[in-house]
Amino acid sequence: YVAAVYEHESILSPSPAALVGRRSALELMGRNLDVYEQQVLAAARQGAQIIVFPEDGIHGFNFTRSSIYPYLDFVPHSGSGKWNPCREPYLFNDTEVVQCLSCMALKNKIFLVANLGTKQPCERTDPRCPADGRYQFNTNVALAADGTLLATYRKHNLYFEYAFDTPPEPDYAFFDTPFAGKFGMFTCFDILFFEPAVNLVRQYNLKQIVYPTAWMNQLPLLSAVEFQQAFATAFNVNILAANIHHPTLGMTGSGIYTPVKSFIYHNMESYGGKLIVAEIPVITTDYKTNLEKTPGRVEKGKEQSPPSFYAEMMYDNFTFVPVWGEKGEVRVCANTLCCYLNYQRAVLTDELYALGVFDGLHTVHGTYYVQACALVKCGGLSFSTCGQEVTDATTLIDFQLWANMSTPYIFPLLLTSGITLDFADHMGWKNNLYFLSKNRTSSGLLTAALYGRWYEKD
Repeated sequence: YVAAVYEHESILSPSPAALVGRRSALELMGRNLDVYEQQVLAAARQGAQIIVFPEDGIHGFNFTRSSIYPYLDFVPHSGSGKWNPCREPYLFNDTEVVQCLSCMALKNKIFLVANLGTKQPCERTDPRCPADGRYQFNTNVALAADGTLLATYRKHNLYFEYAFDTPPEPDYAFFDTPFAGKFGMFTCFDILFFEPAVNLVRQYNLKQIVYPTAWMNQLPLLSAVEFQQAFATAFNVNILAANIHHPTLGMTGSGIYTPVKSFIYHNMESYGGKLIVAEIPVITTDYKTNLEKTPGRVEKGKEQSPPSFYAEMMYDNFTFVPVWGEKGEVRVCANTLCCYLNYQRAVLTDELYALGVFDGLHTVHGTYYVQACALVKCGGLSFSTCGQEVTDATTLIDFQLWANMSTPYIFPLLLTSGITLDFADHMGWKNNLYFLSKNRTSSGLLTAALYGRWYEKD
């Protein structure tokens, strides 16, 4: 099928904390919706059957609970496919934004997924009802090609979003299409947690995901395109991921991903939005190809590991060993996790690499348990630069990386120079170790990692 995602440079309110009326809120959102309309038309002309827009793309961000209120639409939750906002605008008050989106879908005969702020009055008898008598949700809507509201999803894992409430229960949101079956839906930070993202994919055996996001890139392990691809690979799904474009805030990185190929946009240099349109296969069966060949097992004690050192990476205290010379085998352990690396450089360059391990609770910008084994390019030639954000590299490496992971949820990361993606030759479980192997990266290696999420220990 043909899919489209739009990385949008949102027109932002100059003072999001200021209190404004509904009319001026609609005026600002209308400017963003005008851009959406042009992009829906452009995507439809290229044959797209579905288009996805980013999180916060219509209203922006940095609001307070009260300042966002005029920007919120009322959207009935559940989206049973009975209401067509474009054709029945009179059914509910304060639905201008969702009407506008519904009409775009209808006019261009395209499925459309967008993110907006919504409100829902609640009763004083509801123990969870906020003091102001309403819930405010960060919401995705999915609209059919005839404008019908198919599904809504209220973001569960909020990322410092004080204007919004967490829904009482996780939403498991999905909708049906004639061209690719069921699509699941979640938002941004949700991708790092079991609920609802992983549970949704597994419970309903979903193979297509739509993913609005407003993601701030963090190298070396959590760049947007890097993790979006890792999720597609780990769960054997297609992902249509739309990010917003604000390079000064570190925000860029959208794409259309299959488990074995990607069409991405990552641009921290220039301004303006970007439409990506790609034709991808509907996934019906599980790929089993990545387990054909398994690497030789390192004999314990055979490796002569150089001295280990500590450095901070992603705000976590990693234990590293330097990866010196043209080829070799090293290992490094922390807590119960041991990482092994077998490597050979194509040409000896003067770039320093290190193999790092972390097995513990990550506590900055969210709390979640990580088991990570990562081969990274250091920022310079001294150990203290390992773990820094690096975007360019020249070293081509053949490697086999493996680890005795305690969790089955492992995201394979493979990032190359210029924030481009590469794909492992083989990966999977062998002898209770999870491995990732690659012969000759396509360009200089930035990161090759096994990023494990041990959800039970969050």
